[in-house]
Amino acid sequence: MTGPRSIGSFVEGKWRDEAPGGRLASVDPARGDTVAEALLGDAGTFVEACRAARAAQRAWAATPAPVRGRVVEQIGRLVEANAEALAALVTREIGKPLAEARGEVQEVVDTCTFFAGEGRRLYGQTVPSEMPDKQLFTFRVPVGVAAIVTAGNFPVAVPSWYLVPALLCGNAVVWKPAEYTPAIAEAFTELFVRGGLPDGVLNTVLTDGPATFEGLETALDAGLVDKIGFTGSSAVGVRIGELAGRHLQNPCLELGGKNPLVVMPDADLDLAVEGALFSGFGTAGQRCTSLGTVVVHESVHDEFMRRFDTAVRAAVIGDPTRDEVLYGPMISARFLQSFERHLDLVRPHHTLHGSTGTGRITAAKPREGFVGDAAAGLYAHPTVVDGVQADDELYRTETFGPIVGVAAFGTFDEAVELANGHGYGLSASIYTSTPVHAFRFRERVGAGMVSVNNSTSGAEAHLPFGGNGRSGNGSRQSGVWVLDQFTRWQSMNWDFAGKLQKAQMDTAQLPADVGFRLP
Repeated sequence: MTGPRSIGSFVEGKWRDEAPGGRLASVDPARGDTVAEALLGDAGTFVEACRAARAAQRAWAATPAPVRGRVVEQIGRLVEANAEALAALVTREIGKPLAEARGEVQEVVDTCTFFAGEGRRLYGQTVPSEMPDKQLFTFRVPVGVAAIVTAGNFPVAVPSWYLVPALLCGNAVVWKPAEYTPAIAEAFTELFVRGGLPDGVLNTVLTDGPATFEGLETALDAGLVDKIGFTGSSAVGVRIGELAGRHLQNPCLELGGKNPLVVMPDADLDLAVEGALFSGFGTAGQRCTSLGTVVVHESVHDEFMRRFDTAVRAAVIGDPTRDEVLYGPMISARFLQSFERHLDLVRPHHTLHGSTGTGRITAAKPREGFVGDAAAGLYAHPTVVDGVQADDELYRTETFGPIVGVAAFGTFDEAVELANGHGYGLSASIYTSTPVHAFRFRERVGAGMVSVNNSTSGAEAHLPFGGNGRSGNGSRQSGVWVLDQFTRWQSMNWDFAGKLQKAQMDTAQLPADVGFRLP
């Protein structure tokens, strides 16, 4: 009987079988079984991948954009044809409920569908000149080599937000997925390559964070990387931003969030509870867009809490292959340990709701209605913390797990202050039946994405995704807006007058009677 497969990095069209960075087992967090073994690369592997990308990029950029769009279309069709197998692999390797995994794979298909057409629409403009016999043009040109680093909570959807537009625009890519998802990374890479990408245009490096940073620093010094895309924590994003800044580069940073959900007095409370349940506990709270704090008007606070507590206690948690499950296990032991540390932020003035225990679900701390294997899996109780205040550390900290705070407010100004005061600015939601509340909230909240009567989570392939403040540097993914991340504008002027015409100096002036007045 053979053991789990070993998976290495993919560089210049070939899978590698060496592990200079060591070996790491990826484990099914629901059952404890080993899924695959990652053969980790090191900083040198990352630099080699960047060299391969640099060598392949010029020919790929010379491929007509509609042809590149056709490749993107073929990738989308391959993902769609393999959707069930890819979703099952996502569920097995990171424990995401199968329904959510299927939705994540559909996001990849949608992204490919959208950008396939952009291959015929990478529009520039023809601009009138102030001179006769002269034409002005603008063109989108590829950035060059893009180094993309993504997290494991959305192991195929988020990478597609980077890889698809980057490749469509004529860039070559070095992709560093989460090192604990080698099986997903291998499958996703194969689907892209089988869609028609030439060798070296997409390279996948399995390695850990320190080796990635070292390799990225070396590659930047050697002039091998022109753009960085990073999805991960705000703390690491700061370091990536500093590194890029030393090379006068502007990275695409999609970082953390402490996303508020405001419940106004006129809100549909059942709808708000439904939105809070999915926002806070879908994917076990392991999303950058997960709900951080429900900000509830004091007049409906107690009733909201009663309904929310009932809904959270009734939610089915456990085996991610079961259709009725709200969330499955934590992604890995590392994420479970981090979540348990964040429970230390609970203070005496807080009250806890939502489950029959806190922390890890075990035989000693059971969850009523639990449908998983607590002994083998990495499952956590959902926790609702009522009584959160603006000076609480819990209010300011991204917890990245199944924990939701609840704070009360009296005035609209107080609600906005609680929605903004933590310094993150990714996603925000408001539940209200009054249009002026919705528009005033949109106007004053600092989040890059705003929902009205909907959850804080949920993205569509044709809408910009990204945050401000501690959540990012204002860059956006998805839709036509991401094209500005992976192209640079180039202007050209073509003068056919047969003589030098100097802008702003040789411009024709037509006389006007500026003193004229009507009688």
